[in-house]
Amino acid sequence: MDNDTNSTVPLSPPMAPILTPQTLIIASLSLAVVCIAILVFFTRRKSGSTGNLLVLVGPPDGGKTAILSTLMYGQTLPTHTSLQTNSSTVDLPAVKKKLTVVDIPGHPRIRDQVSEYLRDSKAIAFVVDASTVSRNGPAVAEHLHTILNALTSLPPSQPLPSLLILAHKSDLLKSGTASSATSEALAVNRVKTILERVLEKRRVSQAGGVGVEGLGEEGQRTEMGGLECTGDKGVFRFDDWEAGEVVFLGTSVKVVGEGEKSTHGLWSLQQWMENNA
Repeated sequence: MDNDTNSTVPLSPPMAPILTPQTLIIASLSLAVVCIAILVFFTRRKSGSTGNLLVLVGPPDGGKTAILSTLMYGQTLPTHTSLQTNSSTVDLPAVKKKLTVVDIPGHPRIRDQVSEYLRDSKAIAFVVDASTVSRNGPAVAEHLHTILNALTSLPPSQPLPSLLILAHKSDLLKSGTASSATSEALAVNRVKTILERVLEKRRVSQAGGVGVEGLGEEGQRTEMGGLECTGDKGVFRFDDWEAGEVVFLGTSVKVVGEGEKSTHGLWSLQQWMENNA
């Protein structure tokens, strides 16, 4: 009679649990960091500044001082290129509030004063002469680039001021019709198209390691941010600007003589001020 051989089948060693306490802790911390980053990003984009300043910036002769005087007095007075910052409190009777409007000259040695007002700004309004932007596009875009860089350089804890781009002197454009609304739309389209094209060239130059002219001494070249977009391949488009919404408005003013009826085309700007005061 054969003796049965008792063979013991070796057991596989128990598998170590995949989710150890250490792994769970690391995963939880990573998830928390991602959630906080997403929350900060979207809060920054959607939040509005609680400041009480509307700061007018832009190249010289764009019409900033004329806009300020029109908002102050309800009519446009003769102005000249200013070399000092001016400000005035503007009444908004429709909402029973006031807003301080600051006009910063566009001279390269003065325009960087905008950084002193960012913390208290409700909005930054970049004023562009729509009738000359076709030939002055590079200079206008260079100035706007410094504004975009300044805004995106603010600490995440500080709400971003709104950014308005005023396609000014829209009344000087020939739209083929008598409609002021059509002239304003034409001005906005022209300014937006030209600035997007030139700013995209600046973005590509920087990406290729070529410095662009920045704020400071004449001829100085530096690396600036502010052109980051969320669209396809990062191509610069105002609608895709990573820091938030950019509002375009068509505006105009007209100096009237004594006894003439005062008219101006700042209604869209005034409405924005009332809605956001």
